Amino acid sequence: MGFWAALQFLTIFPTPLRHEVVTKASAQSLTYFPLVGLILGAILLGLHYGLILVLPASVVNALLIIALVILTGAHHLDGLIDTCDGVIAGKSKEERLAIMSDSQVGAFGIVGAFLLLLLKYVSLCSAPILPALLLMPTLSRWAIVGTIFTFPYAKSSGMGAAFKQGANWQRLTIATVIALIVAVVLLKWWGLVLIAALWLIVFGIASYFRSRLGGLTGDNYGAINELAEVLVLLLVILIGRLQ
Repeated sequence: MGFWAALQFLTIFPTPLRHEVVTKASAQSLTYFPLVGLILGAILLGLHYGLILVLPASVVNALLIIALVILTGAHHLDGLIDTCDGVIAGKSKEERLAIMSDSQVGAFGIVGAFLLLLLKYVSLCSAPILPALLLMPTLSRWAIVGTIFTFPYAKSSGMGAAFKQGANWQRLTIATVIALIVAVVLLKWWGLVLIAALWLIVFGIASYFRSRLGGLTGDNYGAINELAEVLVLLLVILIGRLQ
């Protein structure tokens, strides 16, 4: 049940679970976040191998980024936009949280999303495609689990609160083992370096969010996913140059 809940939370794929069951299974779903990310990566890799036969690599990479946004229902990108608006524009914790809860999109959010997608595209064009496409969604979803476990929740209610209540050492450990296996298989011991570097940077970003909001929210989890995807691509490029 936890896997189906994770799949329903993180993608647009239909699952056999009813909404009320998914809500109860949200805590269990954390274990499977990296696995769902790996599935997304495998889909992207399959699309790449199919599209590269008829289209230039630059066009294929743009289509892969669009596909990832569609497959995830743009939930994480929406979280990034709300986070940029609230964290940057708000003058107090309360005002920042209120801005993030507002359905309107501000200038900071639009610019932040544009710049992130641009950097993601350029990075994907420069990264080795196999590890990039598989590790980008896998490790970014693992980063969400890590931040949910490590940092307090900023609000008394909300979708993210259910995940926070279910975050424990056991679920974090299993999610981490899945992420480590994928990283080590693809990059050998450099995979350990990648995960360590990713977590250090993500920890710093999440700490900044906490300093501005008093904790993290569901929107922040989405923003961390988007930022972690770009970070994975950049780190994969850097590791490729160091090898």
